[in-house]
Amino acid sequence: MDQKDTEMNEKGVTSSTSGVVVQVREKKGPLRSAIPYMPFPVAVLCLFLNTFVPGLGTFVSAFTVLCGARTDLPDRHMCCVFWLNIAAAFIQILTAIVMVGWIMSIFWGMDMVILASYRDQRVPQQV
Repeated sequence: MDQKDTEMNEKGVTSSTSGVVVQVREKKGPLRSAIPYMPFPVAVLCLFLNTFVPGLGTFVSAFTVLCGARTDLPDRHMCCVFWLNIAAAFIQILTAIVMVGWIMSIFWGMDMVILASYRDQRVPQQV
């Protein structure tokens, strides 16, 4: 490599200054892809509900799919996505006894808020 294309940082690691862009794409499963893009206040409410009653916010978010909320599963029918969200809510409720469902429920609510912020900022999501 040419000396003007690389530079040394304080730890002695060379880094390229040629402007290479790295794109990371997350592969989501069908349950995770079924999380709807809701309005921000509704997503915060679902996070609050999921924090104190595991699965309740996910159950509420399933009904936003019936009201027209978009998901990352465009090839699936609305009823199928609704039932995927209901299944995720029941998994969270049933496994809350051993704390797994409670933790999953909180992370699910955080994903709802993150997706709502993408929706509000009009940031295009790549599938």
